[in-house]
Amino acid sequence: MKPLHRHIDGFRIYIALFLTAVILSCSPGTMAKPGDKILNRPYADLKRWHLGFSVGMHVQDLSFTHNGFVTPDGERWSVEIPSFSPGFCVSVLGSLRLHQYLELRFTPGMYFGNKVTEMKEYHSGKTQRQDIKSAYVAVPADLKISGDRLRNVRPYLSAGAMATFDISKKRRDPLLLNTADAYLCVGMGADFYLPFFKLNPEIKFCFGLTDVLRHNRPDLTDDPETFKITQSLKKVKSNMVVLTFYFE
Repeated sequence: MKPLHRHIDGFRIYIALFLTAVILSCSPGTMAKPGDKILNRPYADLKRWHLGFSVGMHVQDLSFTHNGFVTPDGERWSVEIPSFSPGFCVSVLGSLRLHQYLELRFTPGMYFGNKVTEMKEYHSGKTQRQDIKSAYVAVPADLKISGDRLRNVRPYLSAGAMATFDISKKRRDPLLLNTADAYLCVGMGADFYLPFFKLNPEIKFCFGLTDVLRHNRPDLTDDPETFKITQSLKKVKSNMVVLTFYFE
């Protein structure tokens, strides 16, 4: 089990980044003073379709469940991710207006990142490391639930699902992850109505649903020293925290 404070600290960092982005996104045109009559893009939310794109950053995490496997030599191995590594993501946006407060959003894109795992033997304390690089083709679908517009700002929540397909090259490593995965996602953000476009900073938490560890490793049958890491794990699930800036 990984220390809870490390996850909390990672989430705090991303929430702080999100709040900073919201503050920096505000300008005299977006946050009107009492009595001002400035209203940018007043008909933007009446469109049936919204198109746009996004750029952002994310961190990938893995949750390991160990099974207590002991090697013939008496070794017991554990695996964790000691620190987060930031990644980059880019996507296109298609949003369908269902209701005054509801939108269905499709944001297919690419997520580039990595996860550095640390493998440790309980008794001797010897360690190994593996850098798992990934290039995900992501296909998210989210329901965007918006509040009322306050001048040039409109907060919202989102919930949905995301399928990912890792197209990076697989190697003969101690841990090998499956190509496909699925996530449940929840997020929050705000629409900022600027004079020429709409900016939506958003933070999203994605929770993996499947066991992504490839347990069947015929490539390691002649290499028990490497296969013992896979044998020590019951299941592995993936999680992500994503900070995204949408431009519509």
